[in-house]
Amino acid sequence: MKLKYHLRHFSLLTFFLPLAFNTQGQWWKLTEEAEKERSKGMLLLTAEVQIEATTAINQMYNFHFPEAEREFNYLKVKYPKHPLPDFLLGLMQWWKIVPNTKSEVYDDRLIEYMDRSIEKAEVIWDETENPEAAFFMAAAYGFKGRLHAERKNWTRATLAAKNALKYLEYSRNFADFSPELMFGDGLYNYYYHFIKQNFPLLRPVLWLFPKANKLQGIKQLEQVSYQAFYTRTEARYFLLQIYAMENMTDKSYDMAKYTHENFPENPFFHRYHARAAFMVGRMDEAEEQAKSILDRIEKHQVGYEGVSGRYASYILGYYNLYVFKNSTEAKKRFLQCLEFSKQTDGMESGYYWASVLGLARIAFQESNFDLAVSYCKEVLDKADKKSAQHTEAKKLLSESKKARRRQK
Repeated sequence: MKLKYHLRHFSLLTFFLPLAFNTQGQWWKLTEEAEKERSKGMLLLTAEVQIEATTAINQMYNFHFPEAEREFNYLKVKYPKHPLPDFLLGLMQWWKIVPNTKSEVYDDRLIEYMDRSIEKAEVIWDETENPEAAFFMAAAYGFKGRLHAERKNWTRATLAAKNALKYLEYSRNFADFSPELMFGDGLYNYYYHFIKQNFPLLRPVLWLFPKANKLQGIKQLEQVSYQAFYTRTEARYFLLQIYAMENMTDKSYDMAKYTHENFPENPFFHRYHARAAFMVGRMDEAEEQAKSILDRIEKHQVGYEGVSGRYASYILGYYNLYVFKNSTEAKKRFLQCLEFSKQTDGMESGYYWASVLGLARIAFQESNFDLAVSYCKEVLDKADKKSAQHTEAKKLLSESKKARRRQK
């Protein structure tokens, strides 16, 4: 009886197992078909790739470059003919440059990866006119233009920008890319006017490009920073700088704190957090972040170098001179700022001249009027004549000369 009982159940099992596997197979098939329909066959919109890329992208923005590179190369093996992996590897080179944009160590690799991404995208575009390919060409040309502009290679930057805009237009046929495409639109709308205002020699070049709307550009970047998948952190990177340039101090602080909390080992976000806290008067927070930056520089943490040190040392110098009245510590920090500035070819920065002026004030307080006069003259000779440091140095120079005469 037991044998017949087990055989009966075994026969039922062998009858239902194929049905179960068949049903499961249909389920997976339906899922795959639904995913293809959702992504329209485009890698950028495929959930699996987004999941795989998210970890690596977050590693990159947190300056864990070996881990990010491993994942990007895995994607390259898995999708050898697609432009995404090369683009991400190129983007990683850019973030190696970000802490000190005057460093040219990673330029060649960035251009090489972006060119490979463009080549692969061109093949897809020529065969299918897939808007995803156009998106990658727009993005890769955009980053090439970004680097060329940083190096003041204006002709190359202009050509790259024109190509980026051309392929951006082709991409517009696919509405699902709209948050990502808005990133390019936002940058264009804002920086068209930025270039017009700050680079008079480039104004004749702007007639090659359509008109732009600066305020719309800021709004577009803000929208991208919350809605896009691949470009949201890039949008936040630019918004940090735009808010600072436009004196939107509260927005700058909120964005800086948010990006630093999300990527705590990113030196660019870290120094902007310190700067923004300093600008809005959050002294304890700014002091804490400045000390943390200098500690990481001392420990040679990846990406932490002289530019971040320039920010941090000036903040500490300022507080020690004007708040804590500790002229010894202030002098140490201002001299540290000058040294960081020299290391990074940053002797034209506002932090450098503000530090020289701080040293002039300390010399004045210590009745070392010759040194105070020397520092003031250095600021007046070399700092921007429209800067606050130039105005203050002029006033302090007069006071120092009068005090020196009385001393004699």
